Amino acid sequence: MQKTVADFLNRINTPMATLMVIVLLAAGIWFTFKTKGVQFTMLGEMFRLLFKRDKGKQNKEEKRVSAFAAFMISLASRVGTGNLAGVATAIVIGGPGAIFWMWVMALIGSVNTFIECTLAQLFKVKGKESFLGGPAYYITKGLHKRWFAVIFAVAIIAQFGLTNNMVQANTISSAFTEAFTVSPTVMAVALCVLSLVVVFGGIQRIAKVCSYIVPFMALAYLCIAVWVIVTNITAVPHILSLIVRSAFGFEQAAGGVVGMAILMGFKRGIFSNEAGEGSAPNAAATADVSHPVKQGLIQTLGVFTDTLLVCSCTAFIIMCSGLYDCGANGIELTQLAMTHHIGPAGKYIIAICIFFFAFSSIIGNYYYGECNLMFLCKGSRNSKKVIQIYRIVLGLLIFLGSLMTIDIVWALVDFFMVIMTVVNLIAIFLLGKYAIKLLEDYRSQRKAGKEPEYHSSTIPEISAETECWDD
Repeated sequence: MQKTVADFLNRINTPMATLMVIVLLAAGIWFTFKTKGVQFTMLGEMFRLLFKRDKGKQNKEEKRVSAFAAFMISLASRVGTGNLAGVATAIVIGGPGAIFWMWVMALIGSVNTFIECTLAQLFKVKGKESFLGGPAYYITKGLHKRWFAVIFAVAIIAQFGLTNNMVQANTISSAFTEAFTVSPTVMAVALCVLSLVVVFGGIQRIAKVCSYIVPFMALAYLCIAVWVIVTNITAVPHILSLIVRSAFGFEQAAGGVVGMAILMGFKRGIFSNEAGEGSAPNAAATADVSHPVKQGLIQTLGVFTDTLLVCSCTAFIIMCSGLYDCGANGIELTQLAMTHHIGPAGKYIIAICIFFFAFSSIIGNYYYGECNLMFLCKGSRNSKKVIQIYRIVLGLLIFLGSLMTIDIVWALVDFFMVIMTVVNLIAIFLLGKYAIKLLEDYRSQRKAGKEPEYHSSTIPEISAETECWDD
């Protein structure tokens, strides 16, 4: 029965995912034109904002999440199994050329993240522990279509809050069982307990944990990849040439799979960096900043960090090993490649990397679900009970995901991802004009030598809906 349902969902998901890729790419090209290439022209500003302390808008006595912490929450969700297993799958199915198209999707699609995260900041609301926001909120306040927002909220809870976390837990359990022969039951219990300890602390604890884990894991993995590249430096020109030739079909062996290279590169890129899906805006909205564009720019940098940095690390580790066509796939291929470079310790290193990557994704994903549950339960006396039940269900699913085969879960992840992405894309196409106005305001203030601040009177037609910005 489970296999039948999974097969049915996969047949639906394939054409839907292809259409989603096309629309995401079209949105990226359109917004790149409308923003005058903000993802390229303001790269330096992104780094300036990331490491600059923003005074924000909240009172000092109120709980707040910094711009850096909000960035780390979104990066925790982005950097997961897709960066290790997903990249390997893209190379196996689409060939080395898939890497090139993954880069292209990140460069073009990153502007979608700028638009959605700027909108999340603009239409955010005040919560008890931080600001709240995301597509469900800007659809309701910007488009006044709560029913449409509910569709998104249900889809993201099902995708990120529940099914995706089963996948992350399963990947950790499989990697540790393979590398350290740890019992899957032991891993299931450990993951369940660790996850619940963090999520029961709410957004403040999640932000704090992510601020420690994410920089550490990203820098550690980058150092490993740099070492691999340096020790194989003579092969790098050939690898880069192979990637480009394969991307355009100039490599004889890749001549018939150009379309697959493009599709796999785009799909894996989207799955990994989540640009345009509507997930990152939920984290972006928590930040206390003085202008919505600031968080839009910082979150754009997250797409580059995920795909151009972390995914590229995995790609070069695999390509430098020469094992990309050995018949292995997914995390197994990444482990084999690392073992080739540094010996038997390779599989242990990848298992540890998987743990940090996937565990950080679990707690980041959890928050996306909580944020949207709070949207659905707004005004309800039972909202606290619903959140507690959600946390317990999360622990149960993490436990089960660590133990069971999850073909149907993967199919559900893809299915709900398409739904939430389509809803979000419609919203940002309709509301994107406000993000563009905000960008123009931000640029004019920077040109005048000011540290940009936003006031609701700047866009008076929506001032009543931007409750967190004074006039």
